[in-house]
Amino acid sequence: MADKNTFRDRTRDRRRAPARLCAHSAAALVLAASFCVPALHSAATTGESVALSPPGPTGPYTVGRSDVHLTDPSRGHPWVESAEERELMASLWYPAEAGSGAEPAPYLTPGMADALVSGLYGSGVPRGAIDTEGSTANALADAPVAEGASGLPVLLFSPGFGESRFNSTADPEELASHGYLVVAMDHPYESTAVDMPDGRVLRQAYPERETPTYREAISVRTQDTLFVLDALEEGTLLPGPLDEAADTSTVGMFGHSAGGLTAGEIMVDDERIAAGVNLDGSVAYHVGDEEWARSTTHGVDRPFAYMGAGTSGADLPHHSGHHEDLRLFRAASSGPFHEVFMAEGEHRSFADDQWALPALEDEHGLSGRSWENRKGGIGHVDPEGSIAAQRAYLRAFFDTYLRGADDPLVHDPSGEHPELEPVE
Repeated sequence: MADKNTFRDRTRDRRRAPARLCAHSAAALVLAASFCVPALHSAATTGESVALSPPGPTGPYTVGRSDVHLTDPSRGHPWVESAEERELMASLWYPAEAGSGAEPAPYLTPGMADALVSGLYGSGVPRGAIDTEGSTANALADAPVAEGASGLPVLLFSPGFGESRFNSTADPEELASHGYLVVAMDHPYESTAVDMPDGRVLRQAYPERETPTYREAISVRTQDTLFVLDALEEGTLLPGPLDEAADTSTVGMFGHSAGGLTAGEIMVDDERIAAGVNLDGSVAYHVGDEEWARSTTHGVDRPFAYMGAGTSGADLPHHSGHHEDLRLFRAASSGPFHEVFMAEGEHRSFADDQWALPALEDEHGLSGRSWENRKGGIGHVDPEGSIAAQRAYLRAFFDTYLRGADDPLVHDPSGEHPELEPVE
């Protein structure tokens, strides 16, 4: 799914260690953003369209979701001259009241649904195979906050380069079901397709996939995150009942790929993020050229976890024992640092593709070079075990450092979840 050679200087020796930063093409981004669950029906075998729904969360709470629109009038966007203000969309996942009568939130926004259909067709999935209008999340749309919910720690989420905030829907729903408020951000003009409340769809506008663009994208993401943190602190981000239920002084952040680097970059300069997680993202603008980010050499002074998977283009395990950016970042970090590795997984194992691709193959009999390339992005790990291990580790880490639970799983998950092994 994701191309580990993305943002490589094309004049360089392609054998050098690549950065694991973003998906390779618009079609890949769509697939990454949208395939989150096993198909319930198969258009190829029954003639019926598939209604997608993320894997069910395991926590005691029903989950709600509300979408919010924010505008920063102080800046536009470096890739879009006509953008005089910076518009953002975010989704809020939270513990919700069961039995409220609220309907399930749509899984796909209209813009993302259109992009999904085009992307799937390019991978050999027939048009009409997906019921985009009937696809729903587990979360209930704008449901009331769960009665008695209070002191909810806040978690920010940032997706990979060029991807949607819905790319990892299963993780926010899971965390919300265990009593967290998750704020998942899109980064318009970089994200696949961002539907705005007035019907506009802001699509990708980055000029190319080279290192300067990536550096600029991380700068924009950092400003986006700071703006969301300010809105959270000032009380302008959350609806009233949710603002009352949240502990806005206790904030963590996690992100996949470029979103993981964004978490580290924010923590270098802003102390409001108390703990962070990088899901298999390079800690650099370009590893092969040693184009380091600030966090690469500064490290962070608060709790941080790095979750790596699979190999790089040089067939080396993607952890700090083999990659200089990760080694430098870990060595420079002075806070508690945890690192785990999923040997049988791959870069896209940390997105919802982990559930979807094997199920699509089983249901639709997909094959061919294009499909095999996509499926290679999730490795050979057992999908169910992979998702369970990731969910458990994220919860254990944030429970330990935001709730003071001191979950032993943070130090060594391999006993309960052999898919993940600690990196010493």
